[in-house]
Amino acid sequence: MKKLIFIVFLFVFTGAISQEKSNPLIKDFGSIFAVPFAIEKPNPTLQYKILVDVNTAAEKPEVINENLEAAAKVVNLHILGGVPEKNLKVVLVVHGAAAFNLMNNEAYRQKYAVDNPNLPLITALHKAGVKVFVCGQTIIKRNIDQQKLAPEVTVALSAITTITNYSINGYTVLKY
Repeated sequence: MKKLIFIVFLFVFTGAISQEKSNPLIKDFGSIFAVPFAIEKPNPTLQYKILVDVNTAAEKPEVINENLEAAAKVVNLHILGGVPEKNLKVVLVVHGAAAFNLMNNEAYRQKYAVDNPNLPLITALHKAGVKVFVCGQTIIKRNIDQQKLAPEVTVALSAITTITNYSINGYTVLKY
């Protein structure tokens, strides 16, 4: 009996480890795992309104900001969970040091001497319908020229007012 339990455990455990990552909507970012045995899942009949709040920059300028990529995971997880795209509204609000990760390649290269690895992610988020905002207070405080932001980025008055506007309108805030 112990041998049978061990074999079943080994089968389940190795099966979970060997599962491949999935990217149901945003193909190159926000990889996730299918969890076929999950009991708690999104309700595909509900309207999901999610605001992802990011203020932490990437640890190194040559790597993608994992906190920005969290927005792609939010999208992919809900799509994997069965939520139709039309029932998913995601907003990304960026402020603090993370705002530098939204600069266009020329400005980023000038500041860090490397290409901006976040640009393909920002483009993918935009194509998936994610609204990308940067805090206007942050870009002024940190001397980031609005003309040097990625074209998919919209300047907001502030992260605070954007978060409160969307919260009042029923968005759940996830902070990274």
